[in-house]
Amino acid sequence: MDFIFKVIVFHTLALIVLISVEPVVCHRHGNKWVGRKRSITSEKNGDLVADLAGQPDVSFKHYAGYVTVNETNGRALFYWFYEATALADEKPLVLWLNGGPGCSSVGYGATQEIGPFIVDTNGNGLKYNPYSWNTKANMLFLESPIGVGFSYSNTTSDYNDLGDDFTANDAYIFLHKWFLKFPSYRTRTFFIAGESYAGKYAPELAELIHDKNVDPSLHINLQGVLLGNPETSDAEDWRGLVDYAWSHAVISDETHRIIRESCDFNGNDTWSNNNCSEAVEEVLKQYKEIDIYSLYTSTCIGNSAESEDRSMQVMMKRTSNMMPRIMGGYDPCLDDYAKKFYNRLDVQKALHVSDGHHLKNWTICNMKIFNEWSDSKKSVLPIYKKLIAAGLRMWVYSGDTDGRVPVLSTRYSLSTLGLPITKAWRPWYHQKEVSGWFQEYVGLMFATFRGAGHSVPCFKPSNSLAFFAAFLLGESPPTARQIT
Repeated sequence: MDFIFKVIVFHTLALIVLISVEPVVCHRHGNKWVGRKRSITSEKNGDLVADLAGQPDVSFKHYAGYVTVNETNGRALFYWFYEATALADEKPLVLWLNGGPGCSSVGYGATQEIGPFIVDTNGNGLKYNPYSWNTKANMLFLESPIGVGFSYSNTTSDYNDLGDDFTANDAYIFLHKWFLKFPSYRTRTFFIAGESYAGKYAPELAELIHDKNVDPSLHINLQGVLLGNPETSDAEDWRGLVDYAWSHAVISDETHRIIRESCDFNGNDTWSNNNCSEAVEEVLKQYKEIDIYSLYTSTCIGNSAESEDRSMQVMMKRTSNMMPRIMGGYDPCLDDYAKKFYNRLDVQKALHVSDGHHLKNWTICNMKIFNEWSDSKKSVLPIYKKLIAAGLRMWVYSGDTDGRVPVLSTRYSLSTLGLPITKAWRPWYHQKEVSGWFQEYVGLMFATFRGAGHSVPCFKPSNSLAFFAAFLLGESPPTARQIT
């Protein structure tokens, strides 16, 4: 594997030499044309997106297509990359991952949350997002692992191996091969961000990068990790979910008491206890009545019993050591119009996933992957410790109305690290209002978003952009009202 990467890096360096004298070409900026240096490779790699249906006029370029991560098996991952809206050459590169496992970072992150184009509710086009994170950084969205979105493998047996390690290894190979397409980003300041089950993906990928960076030829300039409402430690995540449901009057005192008395979330046979399993099922039953991802907003009521049942996906395996899984970040209402948009032939052709004649089936979440996921680390907290010791920037945030990975789960997880506090609990502000609270530790910062659900940028787009900007700078969010 290392030999392969060294070959890749050798070719990368050769490409960089070839383009060391870059031509200045014209780049449209509004109604003006602005001279700008442009990489020959990125211009001619065939992934430039043009004529995307319903796309608003923008001043930046964006690219989409495939990176083959395993030639023998025909395994390829789909990406969508947006240059920063201005001064792209001076801004960092950020990889965004959604979780599930089995959900699309393009369908959620890129076109529902933090990308420059948001899919219209009718699925017919796109609208511009003024709070896009590519106003602050170059944003790379990856559909990972294979089987998610447009990503695929030509080898059926690959789908039997899906899990945390498989996903991290493919994402790592993807990055190195992606740098061949975009060599100017090879040494760029790099961050990984994500939410929900990407709370495991992102640290696992960061650890792999950190370990491989001992070889200078494989070095990726990773500087930090940003995680939103992240799955972190199974035991603490479950304990927080239950306590949050009780403290927010979703379940009764009796149900909460039974769980506290009968569930050993740290054990290997948690679900062999019938009292525990039945009480947890009661929690999930009550959450089916509301939106677990946003307690105080209206639910999405589908047109059929099937669509309503999809509002909560749970796998209860009492004979397994694996925790029951709840889909992270899944919303059937988003699925309807995103699926309509991405299953258009003209859209697929513009994104370089089909020839415009043969439709590829796209779904926002692959339920088979979700249901059959087997390789999942019980906790990534040991990875937190490792990354913190390495000096990487670690920021974690929680929307405080999320019941799926509630703020209590994250607080329970982080408390087990025992990190010294450097800045005590205090509010942070945005547009003169309290946006949430935060606390800083040695090597880690934790913040809340007041009134935000599971996918924070959907609820607080302006706030989340300001927070993201602070993260990139390594500065605390504002701690005083800006009075003008």
